[in-house]
Amino acid sequence: MNTSADRSAPVFASSETVIDAPLSKVWDTLTDIHHWPQWQSSVTQTVLGGPIHEGTAFDWKADGISFRSQIHTMKLNEEFGWTGRAIGASAVHNWRFTQQDSATVVKVEESLRGLLPALFKKYFQKNLDKGILKNLRELKTASEKTS
Repeated sequence: MNTSADRSAPVFASSETVIDAPLSKVWDTLTDIHHWPQWQSSVTQTVLGGPIHEGTAFDWKADGISFRSQIHTMKLNEEFGWTGRAIGASAVHNWRFTQQDSATVVKVEESLRGLLPALFKKYFQKNLDKGILKNLRELKTASEKTS
């Protein structure tokens, strides 16, 4: 990973799941940022600043909050990550993929820093924990549906 999630940040979460789909399908689903609103229930808008590769900036909206992000890692079928900013917070969000027989193991971690996560740590931690599990569940559903 070009930028690691910060385990010492005020808010940090990680989780993993097994998806019954080929790694390439899971990778394609997650890295196709333009189509996030089709499978992520909280994402309502994505605007890319160019082709999807390291360094590409993108804006997106989830749960009514606007984010400004930039891809920091894109290692085909292995690692995908971005940094992001919203009012009062900055995040590092990283995904890792491993083929396991005909399934894919997906690991995700995210850290949040800034004034708001520091002041309202419990609130942000609870929402991040729930959000990561929801992201994994929705990625699993989207990837398995079309496999």
